[in-house]
Amino acid sequence: MATKFLFVTGGVLSSLGKGLAAASIAALLKARGLRVTIQKLDPYINVDPGTMNPFQHGEVYVTDDGAETDLDLGHYERYLGIHLGRNNNYTSGRIYHSVITKERRGDYLGGTVQVIPHITDEIKNAILGLAGDDVDLVIVEIGGTVGDIEGLPFLEAIRQLRADLGKDNVLYIHLTLVPFIKTSGELKTKPTQHSVKELRSLGIQPDIILCRSEVELSEDIKSKIALFCNVDKDAVFTAIDVNHIYELPLMLYEEGVDQKIAILLRLAAKNPNLDAWRQLVHELHHPQHEVEIAVVGKYVDLKEAYKSLHEALTHGGVANHARIRFRYVNSESVTKETAASILAGTHGILVPGGFGSRGVEGKIQAITYARTQGIPFFGICLGMQCAVIEFTRNVLGLERANSEEFDPLTPDPAIYLMREWYDFRSGCMQYRDPGCDKGGTMRLGAYPCHLRPDTLAYRAYDKPEVWERHRHRYEFNTAYAERLEAAGMIVSGTSPDATLVEIVELRHHPWFLGCQFHPEFTSTPMQPHPLFRDFIAAALSYQQSL
Repeated sequence: MATKFLFVTGGVLSSLGKGLAAASIAALLKARGLRVTIQKLDPYINVDPGTMNPFQHGEVYVTDDGAETDLDLGHYERYLGIHLGRNNNYTSGRIYHSVITKERRGDYLGGTVQVIPHITDEIKNAILGLAGDDVDLVIVEIGGTVGDIEGLPFLEAIRQLRADLGKDNVLYIHLTLVPFIKTSGELKTKPTQHSVKELRSLGIQPDIILCRSEVELSEDIKSKIALFCNVDKDAVFTAIDVNHIYELPLMLYEEGVDQKIAILLRLAAKNPNLDAWRQLVHELHHPQHEVEIAVVGKYVDLKEAYKSLHEALTHGGVANHARIRFRYVNSESVTKETAASILAGTHGILVPGGFGSRGVEGKIQAITYARTQGIPFFGICLGMQCAVIEFTRNVLGLERANSEEFDPLTPDPAIYLMREWYDFRSGCMQYRDPGCDKGGTMRLGAYPCHLRPDTLAYRAYDKPEVWERHRHRYEFNTAYAERLEAAGMIVSGTSPDATLVEIVELRHHPWFLGCQFHPEFTSTPMQPHPLFRDFIAAALSYQQSL
């Protein structure tokens, strides 16, 4: 069977949930025995989200191959249980950069370079590059909202693909909003009609319409939408609000979305096995325990900045039959005087990654509180670095210890900018030039980590070596390792040559661990990450000891 393509577009307004809808559809079709992969096309000009403010864009997700991508790739990986890469996320910036590079190189033989055909051909090549003998279906989410000027080349490209590949091989799904006006008690279809009209004006007739709504759409409403949008009545589906995002695949299955897709694309698909999804939803709705976790960071006003982290903690809760009660704490509000009152009553404290000095001292005070009060602590990336700084200052007595990121002149750089290291992925030395562009100074993607026996880390993973994803610039300074170890902070995970420190933990503490990598990127609801699983287990034990 030749690879087929399913395109998901969105209308009316942003943040309707195209990513979750695309991921849920992919999960359903995978459950039907199809080999599915998925791609996100983003219209913004940035080459990737790596330099974008989390307050504007949310989390920057990182893949095994070191690509910095849109957070929707996290949804895709969590729902599908597969690993994606840089070819699963393209932006306008990346597309235009490629075309301009080719033009400068002379690839177009002096011809005039235009949006059509050169930009659209580049987009089509990015999409078609995912096809292959081992892929039955490629699902492509088009970022933004229909009507946005920057999205026009992407929509034109997918319009052309239907002509190129044939209607049996290309399907369009459009996600819209059907608002419920509470004062009148009415559902309004006009936004959906206008959105589809806009899409049709660009030459794309949707085959399926998913209607995001607070309430179930009646058959009359569906018939009205079908009539005015020129789709089959049985191709209009309710995408009703759910209590938890992992309910969405089951909800879309009950609506019959995957069945309609299989019919329209003539997919040789069997009935789906959704037992694992049903078990997951049951665990989410019927937890045996509840535990409160404080997340102390500086992006807490936008939960999307910690999307994978939030989900990984939820997965850890599922593994322990527990519901997570989140307490998001702005690290700038935490001081030596306020830490106890702000963090009192929590059963675990997590300090996530980040960049820049703002809020760092508050994170350090939160870590002091966790360490001295015996509260389970989990530090991720910058959180691990802050734990090292806190211990170096308050236990070793080196009061001016810091990271070179925050104080380049610190006399005790417990965290520093390592200029070179051996890359076990490529088999080559890697060099950092502090003067180069921001993306060029980071350690990105999956790297190996050797675990020390008889440690929290080893007990969690239960194997001597793991690969984990990184996104950071500064490293643990091994010049301080012996003194830290003598005082009770041990190195429990390193690179194979022991030059890079990946995990630290405290000997005499119920559960205190910091890791340089981002374990939240590889946690899924079906396979919770071992460190999140054990962190939540420790928080439950702490709660029960009170």
